[in-house]
Amino acid sequence: MKNISKYKVDISIFICIILFAVISVATIGSAEKLLQENNYLMFKQILWYSLGFIIIYLIMFVGNQFLYKNAWILYILGVLSLLLLLFFGASINEAKCWFKIPGIGNIQPSEFMKIILIITLGKLINDFKEAYNNPTIKQEFMFLLKICIVVGIPSILTFLQPDTGVVLIYLLITFVMLFISGIRYRWFILVFAIFGIAIGFVLITYFFNNDLFIKIFGSSFFLRVDRLLDWSNGNGFQLKNGITSIGSGGFLGYGINNTPIYFPEPQTDFIFAVYSNNFGFLGSIALIGLLTYFDLRLIRLAVESPNNINKYIISGIIGMLIYQQLQNIGMTIGIMPITGITLPFISYGGSSLLSYMIMAGIIFNISNENIRYRN
Repeated sequence: MKNISKYKVDISIFICIILFAVISVATIGSAEKLLQENNYLMFKQILWYSLGFIIIYLIMFVGNQFLYKNAWILYILGVLSLLLLLFFGASINEAKCWFKIPGIGNIQPSEFMKIILIITLGKLINDFKEAYNNPTIKQEFMFLLKICIVVGIPSILTFLQPDTGVVLIYLLITFVMLFISGIRYRWFILVFAIFGIAIGFVLITYFFNNDLFIKIFGSSFFLRVDRLLDWSNGNGFQLKNGITSIGSGGFLGYGINNTPIYFPEPQTDFIFAVYSNNFGFLGSIALIGLLTYFDLRLIRLAVESPNNINKYIISGIIGMLIYQQLQNIGMTIGIMPITGITLPFISYGGSSLLSYMIMAGIIFNISNENIRYRN
């Protein structure tokens, strides 16, 4: 007979997710008013959340060890889905990021690849740390070479879609998990130096020789860099109207379903602008406070965990969530470049939401392990 404590949840984290669901559905309902046609996004988000809670239960039923043991199978399936996407993906806004499934909608494999990568890296790092108590520089180098291959394959496939924003998340997840693992800091200095040189070359070529840039990197990458840098001078209809919408909300906002200023992608990339317009400065502070509390609970969970692989897994989840929160809110208010990153648990999207609910199931399992360890 299974231990019933296995199916208990961390109440504080569970309440946060419930509040996220309420905020998400209400804000998406308001965002729909800005769209020209009714796609029943609010109703669909309710269905995605309902399915998400079922997935949480299933993850808690099978347990994290099942996921850890089958990490490589999950990784192969994730890479295959990204590869097939290049041939059979639906082209939306000149990007092949989704499989179009009749009756269900669009499925974005890269969203699930994020959690698959966290699980795979967690297992790789844990196996390495168990095999080598005090690894040599050569052993660490070979380990990092393996990490580069594991992360590089999905990164290249995702970049070709193209989806630069998700590639940045892959790299950030890798950086955070490796940093927590305790490998030598000299590797981070080396990576930063290489990235600095590469980014410097890209920017110098972009600003001083557009023709050479396009010849080397292609016109598609030129347009992506152009869009990425567009935020610095405040250009763009979406950004200007989004900032105006946030500012016009005042202290208390216009209320639900009252968003008078139109801007593109209000249900996904710019969901925070809709929320701020509806609930004002006070509501925005409340949401940021809720997100901060949720992140701190996860950090505490990682610190309390006696299991190293759980620490690595949670660190990857925390790094991804905090980056996406800062990036999404930052780009909405004009202090970060617009990269198409959604706000976790709040923005509309079945694939992204289900991936977060899978993470929530993993988090609840880790929380229960911590409780049983203390008892």
